[in-house]
Formats: sequence, C-alpha cells, structure tokens
Amino acid sequence: MTAPPPDPFRAGPAPAPPPGCPAHAHAGSGPAGPEPARLYGPEAGTDPMGLYERLRAEHGPVAPVLLDGDLPAWLVLGYRENLEVARTPTRFSRDSRRWRDWKEGRVPEDSPILPIVRWEPVCTFADGEEHERLRRALTESMERFDRRGIRRRVTRLANGLIDDFAARGRAELMGEYAQQLPMLVMTSLFGMPEADGPRLVRASLELIMGSREALEGDRYILETLRLLVERKRAAPGADLASWLMEHPAGLTDEEVVQHLRLLLLSAHETTTNLIANTLRMVLTDRRFRASLAGVRMTVPDAVEQVLWDEPPLMICPARWATGDTEIAGQPIRAGDMLLLGLAAGNVDPAVRPDRGTPMHGNRSHLAFSRGPHECPGQDIGRAVTDTAVDTLLMRLPDVAPEGGEEEPARASSWVSRRLVELPVAFAARPPTLAGGLRLPQPRPRPAAATVPADLGEDTAHGRVLPESGPPPRPTGWWSRIRAPRGK
Repeated sequence: MTAPPPDPFRAGPAPAPPPGCPAHAHAGSGPAGPEPARLYGPEAGTDPMGLYERLRAEHGPVAPVLLDGDLPAWLVLGYRENLEVARTPTRFSRDSRRWRDWKEGRVPEDSPILPIVRWEPVCTFADGEEHERLRRALTESMERFDRRGIRRRVTRLANGLIDDFAARGRAELMGEYAQQLPMLVMTSLFGMPEADGPRLVRASLELIMGSREALEGDRYILETLRLLVERKRAAPGADLASWLMEHPAGLTDEEVVQHLRLLLLSAHETTTNLIANTLRMVLTDRRFRASLAGVRMTVPDAVEQVLWDEPPLMICPARWATGDTEIAGQPIRAGDMLLLGLAAGNVDPAVRPDRGTPMHGNRSHLAFSRGPHECPGQDIGRAVTDTAVDTLLMRLPDVAPEGGEEEPARASSWVSRRLVELPVAFAARPPTLAGGLRLPQPRPRPAAATVPADLGEDTAHGRVLPESGPPPRPTGWWSRIRAPRGK
C-alpha cells in the first residue's frame, strides 16, 4: 500500500499556536523551510504582487499559503502550472464538497471565505455532464443578447452616471462610475429595477472583500434574486432570468437563483476593476497615453494590456485535488484546495521575462482563467469596459487625475485588488437627458445636427450636437487618440 505524500501544512516540527488561536486546529502546520504565507493581513493587503514574487522565489511555481482562519491552500504561481490545474478537472475538481478541511470540520460556519467557495448548484462547482448541462443553459441564454444592443444600453447608463457629476467639474470615478456601471448593466440584463443597483453594489463589495459582513451581504443578494425569480415566473420577459428559467436544460428555481448570483458577483467585481484600472492607466501612465496618442494602441488593445498587468481577479478560487498527486514538485493530497494565481501567472518570468513589453492584441493571459471553466461572459465584460471608457473620454475629453499622477491607494482581499478612489477634474459641462440629448438652454438654439455616423453607432448613439452645421473639432487629447492614422 502506497503511503500518502507528506502534508507540507502539517509536517515538520513547529510550535503549537496559543490556545484560542484559529490556527490551533492546524498545529504543526508549515513545511520545512519557509512557513506558509498568509493571504490576509498587512503584507497581502498592501503589496500582493510583492508577496507572490517572494513566494515564487521561496517555493517555485506552487506555494503553500494560509487563508483567513489559517486554512491551508496551495497558490499556483506559474503560468504553465495554472494551465495544468485549470485544464485537468479529473485531477483538480471544481466540486468544493471534496475540500478535506471542510469535511473534517475545520472551517467555521462564519468564515468570510465560505460565500465564495461553498458548494452551490451552479456550473462553477460542477464537472463532467452536470457542468455541461448547467453551463450550456448559462451561455446559450447569454448569447440571446444582441452585442450592439448591450453597447447601446451601456452607453445610455454611462451617460446617466456622467450626468450626475458633469456639471461639478470633478468626480471620484471609482465610486461614482466604475463601481456603479457594471451593476446597473447587470440589473438591466436580469430584468431588475435599476433602483436595486446601489444596495447590491455594497453587498457585493462586502462579499468579495471577505469582510465580516460578507455573509449578511450574501443573504441580501440571494433574497433579492429569489424575489426576482418569483416575479419572472409569474411574468417572464426578454431578460436573462426569464431565459434561464425557460431553457431546455430544465434548471430549478434555485439553480436559476444561484447562476444569477454567480453572474452578478463575478461580472460586477471583474468589470468594475477592469474599467477602473483601464481608466487609471489611460489617465496616469505617460507611456500609455503617448502610445494611444500615437494611434499605436486602440482602447480594446489597452484593455488587453490591463488584463495582462492588472487582471480584475488576482486569484481565482478554487480547485480541489481528486486524489494524491504532485505539481511542480509539490506533494498535493486528496482534498487539498488550490488557488489559481492569475496575476502571478501573467508575470511568470518563464513565459514573460520582460514585463515592460507591450502585449498588444495578445489574449493568451490568464485573466479569465482557462479550461472548461473559463469565464463565459468575458466578451460582454470587454464590451462593457470598452464602451464605458470610450463614453467617458468622449464626454469629458479634458479629464485628468486630481492630485497629479501619483500611485492611487488600493485595497486588497484574498481574491482581488481594487482602487480605493480615482479622483479626477475636468471642465464643467451641462448634463444630458436620457439618450444623450443636451438639456434645454436658456436661449432657443437652431435645430440640432446628428453626430456623423463615422464615429460609430455605439459611441454616437443618441448624441446630438448643440449647434447645427458641421461638428466642432474636439480639443482634448482623446481627439488625437481617435484621429485617423497620419492626421
């Protein structure tokens, strides 16, 4: 009989934690050599990328780490190793019921990581035929949305948010724009009232950041979505909730609720961070702005560069080993949790020795994971981000960071890192009505002229100029970005 591989979290002499310490159940944890690093606390909160590089230097492509409550896990740091884990569900399952620490009673019921890793009847916690059934219902329902229609919807909602601060001449783009827009888009696609958005934003943030209010936020989200499904069961519409309920896969109401929750949380967090990080780079990185001004990089190119350098999720939880195995020389035991280190894998020196090299048009990053569980909504996320950035810069071409180009403050959880704020200033402008029409001015004006079609339907939709005749030439730096080559 073959002995199981040694457990690096429990093997080797180590002092027992003091009584009452949450790590007491793991007395003796820590491999020989450097002990597992904590993915919570000061170091992880202030410099997660520095922590990942330290772990890479100490352990190689796969490192032992501790989550909140000193729950052990493996953090996959290597690019190739991330692909190996993500693409082999027979060895590394998404079914969290395999988690050994959970089965052996070492995970407290109030753990803030439970809302993210606890098993639910959704495709992300299933493998094989059950995964295919649930994922097909999700992807085919999402494909019923017209992409151009989504962009028009995003443009309308983005203009509404910009209207709230356009006349002030300053804004805090994280809280007033990037954090609000994705939730407004998702509630619209779900068939929910837009008024539900702000409270859902707060609940989602508590859950993703792993705060002590995470469980309460999760309960609020579930209650809201269950009420939505009840309403749609009685009065279906042209929305994602209704389409999931009527899909031939035959989802139960609880499966519909849980998939809506999955989309709400993942789409909100990832798209918020992607919008904010793209805007920050455009507004503060001189090399990036010079590249755009030279028309060597489009906004979609810029988004892909951000997905390489600052993926919306730093870590993708999780996989669980289906049996005793090994990866990158590390002994993995059946039931061990593995975390996909998306940010660390994207800068793995083995595949990207020069982090300063532009990755224009290269979509081989890990930002949306890989394998059978690759993010099904990534193209919608890209469309929302492209449109959000484009709409803001067209409306406010002179927008600039307030307080210079110093590095903004960030807040980190074990799965993501987000901007705390992104304050900007610009010339105050009158707001618009829904659809992009300018508010009436004190004096009568000539009939408005429509924006030329060559600006693109999605960007120009519903916008009219305040004067008749040819449109005035924009004067901001964004006009140089959009100018044809050689002009």
